[in-house]
Amino acid sequence: MFGKILIANRGEIACRIIKTARRMGIATVAVYSDADAGALHVEMADEAVPIGPAPSARSYLNLDEILQACRDTGAEAVHPGYGFLSERQSFAEGLAAIGVVFIGPNAKAIAAMGDKIESKTLARTAGVSIVPGFVGEIRDDAHAKSLAREIGYPVMVKASAGGGGKGLRIVHREDELRQAIASSKNEARASFGDDRLLIEKYVTEPRHIEIQVLGDRHGNVIHLNERECSIQRRHQKVIEEAPSPFLDEATRHAMGDQAVALAKAVGYDSVGTVEFVVDAHRNFYFLEMNTRLQVEHPVTELVTGVDLVELMIRSAAGERLSIAQGDVRPTGWAIESRIYAEDPYRGFLPSTGRLVRYRPPPEGRRGDVTLRNDTGVYEGGEISVYYDPMIAKLCTHAPSRDSAIEAMAEALDEFRLEGISHNIPFLAAIMESPRFREGQLSTGFIAEEFPDGFHGRALNETRKRRFAAAAVAARIIRADRASRVSGTLDGALTTNDEWIITLDGDQVSAADAELTDQQLSVSLNGSP
Repeated sequence: MFGKILIANRGEIACRIIKTARRMGIATVAVYSDADAGALHVEMADEAVPIGPAPSARSYLNLDEILQACRDTGAEAVHPGYGFLSERQSFAEGLAAIGVVFIGPNAKAIAAMGDKIESKTLARTAGVSIVPGFVGEIRDDAHAKSLAREIGYPVMVKASAGGGGKGLRIVHREDELRQAIASSKNEARASFGDDRLLIEKYVTEPRHIEIQVLGDRHGNVIHLNERECSIQRRHQKVIEEAPSPFLDEATRHAMGDQAVALAKAVGYDSVGTVEFVVDAHRNFYFLEMNTRLQVEHPVTELVTGVDLVELMIRSAAGERLSIAQGDVRPTGWAIESRIYAEDPYRGFLPSTGRLVRYRPPPEGRRGDVTLRNDTGVYEGGEISVYYDPMIAKLCTHAPSRDSAIEAMAEALDEFRLEGISHNIPFLAAIMESPRFREGQLSTGFIAEEFPDGFHGRALNETRKRRFAAAAVAARIIRADRASRVSGTLDGALTTNDEWIITLDGDQVSAADAELTDQQLSVSLNGSP
């Protein structure tokens, strides 16, 4: 086992990796940019090395600086987390050249699965269902037009390299195709330095469901069932859960088998994810394979009890998988909400600044519910303009989907953030959505449920009465506190006082209010 590993990342995933390494008795080295000198992952690690200015291209993507940090600290292995250099073949090869182990899959697997055209060719050869389309590079507009007519609209134009929705366009009519190709090419070139495109059928009412796979360097590969990641905004995941409320056992089994077959075909030897799109009839098609740890890995960990970071480290150290397929017995339901520094009321504009208040609900067990919060920030810290605006990943695990949703709704209401805008009200609204609770999901969920943008949760009559009562209670408490200040007049409120509360443009009259022993008695609009 390694004595020391370097973490080539930042934020919550760097902190997450440090926790597992510490439990395993492995020393950790953090790297940091100028903007992250006071970051939580720097404080948590045993050592920390500066690697350059704030922009990612000059720090976290600076291969030479990270390789030098490995030499300077004597790190035996590097965990890349996700994003940045995690799926860069040249990084794995650069580490190997200086005798440092890459905690991830072999470079050949990274290269094969990192190219969407090659990965689809491999998937088809391995007997994996792929989306109807052209497995190859679009030559020009005329070629694309011919392919789209053959496949049938709607189609997707996609970048061959990269992911995260970059270079992806959905085309419903032929007259939209030329512009979609130009936009996808430009975005792919800017994001990945590779403007090759492919074209495939766009699946209507699509669900995004992915299979977690594990491999070792002895040829063993298993899967840990699925995650449902259909709640997305602009192709970026927002809420994930395990298992999926849609799959039946037969489909789950078939998807797992195909994911393992693909992993074996490419000689996969670490943690990875095979992503599928699933239609309304449970037909599923291979999208891509992510050759790294996923952002949403905690939901799989919560339902299986497996530490995926630990298994990645052990696999990289040459150990065999400690579990077989028959040992995988998921229990309960887990949900993850991604909390971002963004303003959902203003088109989800990113928000930066100081976290004046950061008070997440406490982690741990509450009865049969487990609460987990993966984060890389702290109260008083800065949310930088340079990096992904994720603040935390709040997770709940409970015996059933309904109880996991209820627990998440309560945890979101308890989460206190001040100083920056955040998306907690938006996440809470999704938890309250009847469609979400029924499991009627698709990747179009957010666009369909919030076609005019997000304007807050609607206040029904019950909720209005509760808010009005809370306002009255707060008014009484403030007046009582004021009356206790030395030298002031008695400010106690009597039961004869009457107020008007304005909520969502409506007015509620309150009278006969009395607060005793944390119990409020009040008449709202004449009704007690």
